[in-house]
Amino acid sequence: MERVINEIEKVIKGKRNVIEKVLCTMLAGGHVLLEDIPGVGKTTLAVALAKVMGMSYRRMQFTPDVLPSDVVGFSMFNSQTKEFEYRPGAIFANLFLADEINRTSPKTQSALLEAMEEHKVTVDGKTYILPSPFTVIATENPVGSAGTQMLPESQLDRFMVCLSMGYPSHADAVNILKNDGSKSVSKVTEVMDEVRWKELIQKAENCHVTEEIYDYIIRLTEATRNHNYIILGASPRASIALLRMSRAMAVMRGRDFVVPEDIEEVYYDVWRHRIKLSPKAKAQGIDVNECMMQIFNSTR
Repeated sequence: MERVINEIEKVIKGKRNVIEKVLCTMLAGGHVLLEDIPGVGKTTLAVALAKVMGMSYRRMQFTPDVLPSDVVGFSMFNSQTKEFEYRPGAIFANLFLADEINRTSPKTQSALLEAMEEHKVTVDGKTYILPSPFTVIATENPVGSAGTQMLPESQLDRFMVCLSMGYPSHADAVNILKNDGSKSVSKVTEVMDEVRWKELIQKAENCHVTEEIYDYIIRLTEATRNHNYIILGASPRASIALLRMSRAMAVMRGRDFVVPEDIEEVYYDVWRHRIKLSPKAKAQGIDVNECMMQIFNSTR
């Protein structure tokens, strides 16, 4: 994994923590939501990942006029065979980049739900299996930007993590200028093949978890449902996502067993976008991170 990270860092400067968590999400079989302002390298990260991992890659720019059929495909009548033929949509790739997902309609966003949850799509009553491994990396601009709308909770819940790139440091910004930004993607090379990647995925699935770790995750989950400032706590799916991410982080750190520190590393990224605050919290200026910190500190 170190070779993969080092190769991506040729393009994405000073964001090792984000790179590691995206790779962990892919190891855990999940999907990534990158929420940030335009121009900080969200798309570049996805392109670099696909190239370094040797994966097939498709990108779709989501706009208000994008239709569900553009994403999942459609059936077209063939006048020669007198039959309808399926034409695959853009989602048929190992790595699908949904760029600015919160600019398109809810109907188009919902077309991703089945694909993200079950790794398949259904068109005109027929089911088509997506490539394996399969990961969606969606980018979105902060809510409030022109032309954006909030993703529904059901859509947000399908993303295993929500990450933010953030601005680069001064030194990293200088390096980006020297390398001419996105043009440096051409410098990265493939260092991971599909066979090795599937072995790592299997290793993450088999990572040992003690009864104490299971209990700890559930106690954290229940604490989100009993917090004074939270009206929508973590669901069972959120608990499973935290477990899977913790296993992947353990593999990233070279272990075959989960420790509490693995949970601590991914806790905020896995649950932050799933928890909804009460009006009372917003009125008092309390944000999600503060509530989650209170829960984490009280559940040790």
